[in-house]
Amino acid sequence: MVTGPTRRLDLPRLVLAAPTSGAGKTTVATGLMAALVARGLRVSPHKVGPDYIDPSYHTLATGRPGRNLDAVLCGPQRLAPLFAHAAAGTDIAVVEGVMGLFDGVATPRAGEQPDHASTAHVARLLDAPVVLVVDASGASRSIAALVTGFRMFDPRLHLAGVILNRVGSARHRRLLTDALADIGMPVFGALPRETTVHTPSRHLGLVPAAERRPAAVAAVDRLAHLVATTCDLDALLRVARAAPPLHTPTWQPTEALTTPAPSPSPIPAPASAARPPSPRTGGRPVRVAMAGGAAFTFGYAEHAELLRAAGADVVTVDPLRDENLPAGTDALILGGGFPEEHTADLAANLPLRAAIAAFAAAGRPISAECAGLLYLATTLDGVPMCGVLDVAAVMGPRLTLGYRHAIAATASPLTSAGTPLGAHEFHRTVLPAPGAATGAAWWLPIADDPLPPARDTTAPRGGGAARGGGGETATRWRAEGFVRGQVHASYLHLHWAGQPDIARRLLEAAHATRPAHPADTGHPADAIDAA
Repeated sequence: MVTGPTRRLDLPRLVLAAPTSGAGKTTVATGLMAALVARGLRVSPHKVGPDYIDPSYHTLATGRPGRNLDAVLCGPQRLAPLFAHAAAGTDIAVVEGVMGLFDGVATPRAGEQPDHASTAHVARLLDAPVVLVVDASGASRSIAALVTGFRMFDPRLHLAGVILNRVGSARHRRLLTDALADIGMPVFGALPRETTVHTPSRHLGLVPAAERRPAAVAAVDRLAHLVATTCDLDALLRVARAAPPLHTPTWQPTEALTTPAPSPSPIPAPASAARPPSPRTGGRPVRVAMAGGAAFTFGYAEHAELLRAAGADVVTVDPLRDENLPAGTDALILGGGFPEEHTADLAANLPLRAAIAAFAAAGRPISAECAGLLYLATTLDGVPMCGVLDVAAVMGPRLTLGYRHAIAATASPLTSAGTPLGAHEFHRTVLPAPGAATGAAWWLPIADDPLPPARDTTAPRGGGAARGGGGETATRWRAEGFVRGQVHASYLHLHWAGQPDIARRLLEAAHATRPAHPADTGHPADAIDAA
């Protein structure tokens, strides 16, 4: 739940969707954002779903953090408030969809809509018009039948028009636009088959913009020119400006920290999952180092906002370049990214690896997600890492991808044991599974998990049976991730806006475990009690 007054938001906005993945949404969305910025507009960039990579290009295009709108990780009730927060002070919001327009979670749970977490779901929550990006290669009049189906499938949506992609010739464009004119569907643009604008990809999708910044900036500039010269920007602006007022509270990180909020996961939480007590005030702010640079590019902007709202000093450490943690570091966050692409350089930074191992051995809190988990391992594909966890990571044969509904297996700096929440998994590496007795981070219901059930079938502490991913009752579970002292390391990606107590709890752990200092007489979260 988001409290606070409901306000009228008069913000031009539109959603760029597609019939399927691979139709060119990112090309059109990034190019449109950059083209609008070139016109002098302040553009708020958004991406439906948990993806980190597309928003990195949105950030380059707009100069603002790319924001995710994810109904599973954050809860649908928070999406309009998060949207209003992100879009404050802008002239227009552009939302890039995910997969096909109506593609959401594989099996909705009780009370969820059939297209839960889809682009269509988010468009309805934002009351935003939809523009469909259609891959026109290999089709002519059939495009009209396709678009007719999408227009009629959900009458709650406003399908405002179409942008055609991969158009072969002027004649091909005429056939397509004539067919769409016959059904009264506006065409806002037609992009040719373009080979000069290319964004490279690898095993987890596009290469993040931070890893190829000069080339990525040049690609975004070319996309801006491509969209500006092939699309009717004035018509798209008219569509966006016709969006009705959105009546919503605005998400505020300080308020989120002080307002009890239900988890976005419907798994029932036991009594042990209570909210931490309000902190005391005073003392030096807790300093939180967040990994950045080319190897650690995944993160949600709301995490740093929540930490700062709780009074923390948030700084960046680049494991490829920095030989030590920032002075006065009290907690370390190692987020997602592609360490497997930088193993030699990560291994070569012996001073930082030793500093992180010593930080963990001293009982200082570390939150590690996916890439961070791999970095804390003994080795990654045989290359030495930090050695905080006595496990060896290797590249696996297939991609592991999907939403997870998890229960915290062990109390940690992030959660109390028994806390339920929604998460996302996205990797191609493999680690040995933790045993139940070794301090696992999470319990995952077998029904919620595509991996074989030959892992661990112990019921989660205090939880008993709970709902699995397919809506059935899950009685078998597997352990995932590791809790070692004050280290929480897991493949699961979390969005703290859906569970803001994570920020508070991490700072409490950091404050409790840092060395005594004359100024350390209070608690880091001054901003909370002052609110």
